[in-house]
Amino acid sequence: MAKANYVRFETPSDVVEKVFEVIEKSRAGGRLSKGTNEVTKAIERSQAKLVVIATDVQPPEVVMHLPLLCEEKKIPYAYVSSKQELGNAAGLVVGTAAVAVIEEGEGKDLLEDVRSKLEEARGVKNG
Repeated sequence: MAKANYVRFETPSDVVEKVFEVIEKSRAGGRLSKGTNEVTKAIERSQAKLVVIATDVQPPEVVMHLPLLCEEKKIPYAYVSSKQELGNAAGLVVGTAAVAVIEEGEGKDLLEDVRSKLEEARGVKNG
């Protein structure tokens, strides 16, 4: 499958694993927003600490605005390949196009590590 046109950089696989771990820890002891509408609101309100976007969303216009909003608000974001996996990590039985970490709970230290690795990944792409 071709890369979705809203994907602005490649999220390294080791970072993707950590992103899922941050989501799971935040789900247990923090707070998440799930779904494109809720994530969009969290970004616009500058509440999101990390945004995760699935790359298998159809139609892509559903999430196409999220990377641009994140960059405007200086919120780190990452891509994962499956909305089903993203939904599972967020505690849903269905897939979700996007998740935002609002309160990281026990995942705070891990989130800092993910942020720095995402900056590196974007720097390589945009550098």
